[in-house]
Amino acid sequence: MEILHVTAECYPVAKVGGLGDVAGALPKYQQKHGHEVKLIMPFYNTKYVSAHEWETDYTGRTNLGDYFFDFQILKEKNNTLGFALYLVEITGLLDRPNVYGYNDDPQRFIAFQICVAEWLRQWHHKPDVVHCHDYHTGLLPFIFKHCYDYNMLESIPTVLTIHNAEYQGWLSWDRSVWIPRYDVWKTGLLDWKNVINPLASGIKNAWAVTAVSPSYMEELRYNSNGLEDLFEYEKGKCTGILNGIDSDIWNAATDSFIQTNYSLTNISKGKQANKNYLCDTFGLDKEKPLFIFIGRLVGEKAADILPDAIRTILWETKEEANFLILGSGEATVEYRLEEIKHSNPKSYNFYRGYNESLSHQMYAGADFLLMPSRVEPCGLNQMYALRYGTMPLVRRTGGLKDTVIDIGDGGYGICFSQANIEDLKHACSRAIEIYHQKKNLLSYRKKMMSIDNSWDNTVNKYLQLYQRLA
Repeated sequence: MEILHVTAECYPVAKVGGLGDVAGALPKYQQKHGHEVKLIMPFYNTKYVSAHEWETDYTGRTNLGDYFFDFQILKEKNNTLGFALYLVEITGLLDRPNVYGYNDDPQRFIAFQICVAEWLRQWHHKPDVVHCHDYHTGLLPFIFKHCYDYNMLESIPTVLTIHNAEYQGWLSWDRSVWIPRYDVWKTGLLDWKNVINPLASGIKNAWAVTAVSPSYMEELRYNSNGLEDLFEYEKGKCTGILNGIDSDIWNAATDSFIQTNYSLTNISKGKQANKNYLCDTFGLDKEKPLFIFIGRLVGEKAADILPDAIRTILWETKEEANFLILGSGEATVEYRLEEIKHSNPKSYNFYRGYNESLSHQMYAGADFLLMPSRVEPCGLNQMYALRYGTMPLVRRTGGLKDTVIDIGDGGYGICFSQANIEDLKHACSRAIEIYHQKKNLLSYRKKMMSIDNSWDNTVNKYLQLYQRLA
């Protein structure tokens, strides 16, 4: 099959969160299974783009309402990601250092989608399936079906994968001029609750809809930021397919980002060496259990409960544990996490921002990972942690519920039900107790590192879905 992925992010070209990791791995594994896979995304001014060679695949001119612009489709010459990578370059609109965060993001991503459609209609053949990811590409199924200039694309099967339904790309109706000329009788296929909703439109118009875990797909029917009725209505074409991880990148035996490589045969020694390096770097006590949090400091991740929970645990246990936080987000959460460094300098540290190599080192050197998320469509961090023998402490939601089994149920993690300080404290108390049971801890680590969460277990489910549509 010939598969085209359309996405706003792709690791290592440009990544903000889990979408980037998935978009960088799923196409690679589909290519390994013998399919012809292409991925197209916006051109961002990133180090990856600057460091690689590109050739022009197509040059065109189109418009966003009354704004006419030229664009190029660039192809990476050497297929270094394991699949064909294309970028949409629009000078002044897409060629910026960041993926998101600009006032004109709505224009940027609609222009990107129009360019993709414009490029596709020039092909001498059509791909077997176009796989769209999140709201940034959610208008494409509508464009293919109902925009007059692109009706030659309506026979292409489309799949929309929802990585996070909290973000939907809402637009007021006065922005409808940005969408290419369409059949006004189909206006309802753009609308949700009196605004243009690209994610809702994608759900209505795509041939099939997937979410990144079975539990998250179920949760969307009663908790999806206003789309609950739509998910219930469209449930017949919706399915949950659990994400995987790229086991080539996330591998303690070969990871070039970590201080000491290790495997099942030397877990204790390898993890201790990496822990020693982390503790030396951040001024922490090597003998204490080390808890880490890696991610966006936002309400979805329940980051707001971290400052009080950490302070309370350190006070009640007389600093019997270490905490190391890596992330950025809401300014008030960042400030409160920064404050703890002054009161507990030997048991706590905080790295503001994101650092890919440090994240690998933290998974390798930590004993426990904190994920008290309020919303976690799939979650990849817990799978990364398992791969490095680091026990995840997770709230039972979304993909966390699908991938982590509590040690009390014969599993390898610690699960809790509420995103609050008390539940997180209790989970940490259980973890500290396990930490001091060295034989049991080693057994859990071996079990965790033996779990296969690679894309090899997941990719066939997508391929079967494509086959049914094609």
